Amino acid sequence: MAEAATRGRRAAMPFILITVLIDMMSIGLIIPVLPALVGTFTGSAADQAFWFGAVSFAFGIANFFGSPVLGALSDRFGRRPVLLLGFCGLAFSFFATALAPALWILVAVRLVSGALQANAAVAQSYVADISTPQERAKRFGMLGATFGVGFILGPVTGGLLGDIDLHLPFYVAGGLALLNTLYGVFVLPESLPKANRRPFEWRRANPVSSLRELRALRGVGPLVTVMALGGLAQFTLHSTWVLYTGMKFGWGPRENGWSLFAVGLMSALVQGGLMRQLLKRHTPQKLVRMGLISSSLSYLAWGLAPEGWMMYAVIGLNLLGFTVTAALQSMVSNAADATSQGRTMGSVASLNSLMAVLAPITGAGLLTLVSHRPQGDFLIGLPFYFCALLQAVAAVIAFRHFRRQRSATAAASSAA
Repeated sequence: MAEAATRGRRAAMPFILITVLIDMMSIGLIIPVLPALVGTFTGSAADQAFWFGAVSFAFGIANFFGSPVLGALSDRFGRRPVLLLGFCGLAFSFFATALAPALWILVAVRLVSGALQANAAVAQSYVADISTPQERAKRFGMLGATFGVGFILGPVTGGLLGDIDLHLPFYVAGGLALLNTLYGVFVLPESLPKANRRPFEWRRANPVSSLRELRALRGVGPLVTVMALGGLAQFTLHSTWVLYTGMKFGWGPRENGWSLFAVGLMSALVQGGLMRQLLKRHTPQKLVRMGLISSSLSYLAWGLAPEGWMMYAVIGLNLLGFTVTAALQSMVSNAADATSQGRTMGSVASLNSLMAVLAPITGAGLLTLVSHRPQGDFLIGLPFYFCALLQAVAAVIAFRHFRRQRSATAAASSAA
């Protein structure tokens, strides 16, 4: 009986990977074209940067408040129904965006979408449900690789479709979200046993309480700050990449689609294959340290790059940077118990959402400051220099935290 249950739990991993793949393909489809769609409602590069920031802010602020609620609901009712709600929210968002006749409607649509969408956090909770603590770093790496494959297929397809019509990627993305809903209804199994469910409590589901509980997890503490700084850098990259490459290199949807294809390919290769080998030789803590240093240097190089092909070279060299997220997630998940994985990963998602709120404001603001500079000017890389600084500070905090942990472990061993 126990053996059959184990086989069932292992079989669930491919199910959630397929779900995440379709989900990330649908999200990736719109990345190369959303800034251009916003640009159809504006008259200048500065206005485009401002309103794209506003659209991104709307999603982030709604997701900041919605993620811990949805995470706690998944602890109460299971992962599957919350995932289905997220897929429906995505489908609505994509179709409504394609049909939006004005900027304020785009902002309103992203608000609703952000409030309903916590798919990444719930998928992480799903993986934690079906994995032992020892398996989690590897399986979060597999999940990250699936995100990467979605970003291989999504952005390049979105770029090609966007060359035909800016609205077409949104219709295709909406269709994929509906397909995922059907897959969830008829195929995806539930991962959370009823014995591990816990009552929903509003006081624990608000973002402030959820972040406070996250920071209180044993051994996590300063890593929350590391995740926050890394998240702010990553979301600043996401919110400015297309605008930056357009301003500096004159790239359009096609070029941006291929560049994001390269990012997804590297993410899939590292987290899907190389991560497993790295974990045999290095601890997750060491991967975090090395990855943060690599990411800091990569952001600096992206900002300084005088030619577009150099962006690809830096993507290829930043191997270790793609290991940081999975390594951090495994440490946080292992610090939480079996009944609070949804709330914990919802708290991580809420933290990321807060950074997603700040990133468009910061990134768009920095780009606006340099939007008058001529094409190719190195100052256009200002958002990336800011990201490099964030990653460097995160690396310092992580180094100090892990050193204190080693000292405390050594002291406890000596006392014993």
